[in-house]
Amino acid sequence: MENVKMKGYAYGVIASVSYGLNPLFALPLYAAGIGVDSVLFYRYGFAAVLLALMVKFSGQGFGLKRKELLPLMVMGLLFSFSSLFLFESFNYMDAGVASTILFTYPVIVAVIMAVFFKERLSVVKLASIATAFVGITMLYEGEGGATLDLTGVCYVLASSLVYALYIVGVNRSVLKDMPGLKLTFYAILFGMAVYVVRLRGGMDLQPLTEGWQWMDAAGLALLPTLLSMVAIAKAIHYIGPTPTAILGALEPLTALGVGVLVFHEKLTGGNMVGIALVLAAVTLIAVGPAGWARLKAARHRHLME
Repeated sequence: MENVKMKGYAYGVIASVSYGLNPLFALPLYAAGIGVDSVLFYRYGFAAVLLALMVKFSGQGFGLKRKELLPLMVMGLLFSFSSLFLFESFNYMDAGVASTILFTYPVIVAVIMAVFFKERLSVVKLASIATAFVGITMLYEGEGGATLDLTGVCYVLASSLVYALYIVGVNRSVLKDMPGLKLTFYAILFGMAVYVVRLRGGMDLQPLTEGWQWMDAAGLALLPTLLSMVAIAKAIHYIGPTPTAILGALEPLTALGVGVLVFHEKLTGGNMVGIALVLAAVTLIAVGPAGWARLKAARHRHLME
């Protein structure tokens, strides 16, 4: 049992750290003059091919029911626009800060569920929403009193909102029971339509001319997309969604580490407090009242032993 839990935690760490590597591969391509649409076209294209192979060898099959087609198209567009808005935000603000703001999506999911599906907002959820708001406010002010670019903040908040809509949409539609590999394959396949249109059918697609550029594009598809997706499914299987969601805090921390260590991004003391508040808010949402009760009971058992 202990080995199973260790496996789950390991997979959770791998999923979060690998997803946090988006800036490591995207920012050098930007610096080489490759635009966001081209970067994401290559990312989605590589990922679609690799996912198709994984679906094939997993034995899941590609067949779809008629009622699944439209929801898959809509989810694919949401998935794609979430990527587009996040990668656009990298042009206006530090990638680490952008990734931290993106991590508010569980809080947005809680708000959507309360407003549209009448799910009760507990005291814990209200506290997490308030904490996230304060954290984002502190992130907004940078070094020397300078504020973040409003366009970048709007992009990353839009990314977080659209990703939250994707999560709610999948869980409230006929796609809820679709195998993860198959769902992600079709979401990426239909999502590619966004970049095909924006690149005028490929006429505006910028070619990758250096070997390292191909490696970075493949890295985007392999690590933050495929490895993260497979590892998070394994983590949920072994330890459940709550611990997996808490380990997701490593996503923005990884992106922050990459930004500071590789791209020399700077963080103020206020930024660090804001990051801590955002992570705390998401942890509150992930654990929830039931999770806190379980933790309290476990602590009580430990003290009684």
